[in-house]
Amino acid sequence: MYWKNVPANVWEFVIGGYQALKKWLSYREEEILGRPLSKQEAREFTNIATSVAQLLLLQPRLDRNYADAIESTYAWPSE
Repeated sequence: MYWKNVPANVWEFVIGGYQALKKWLSYREEEILGRPLSKQEAREFTNIATSVAQLLLLQPRLDRNYADAIESTYAWPSE
């Protein structure tokens, strides 16, 4: 089983120092499970890849929101 047309930035997405999709698949290798991926697991991988793609598309907007929130914070007087 393989996936094609996974964008490079989605495949290379790192969380906690690990390439997320590659790590997810590594725990589900046939040698480890003793069986091939189930259809549900294959669907789950596709859903995860789609979620990562959506997150990456939102990243510029999320970064702007974060910057705006920091600029809008109240400066509490220090004693």
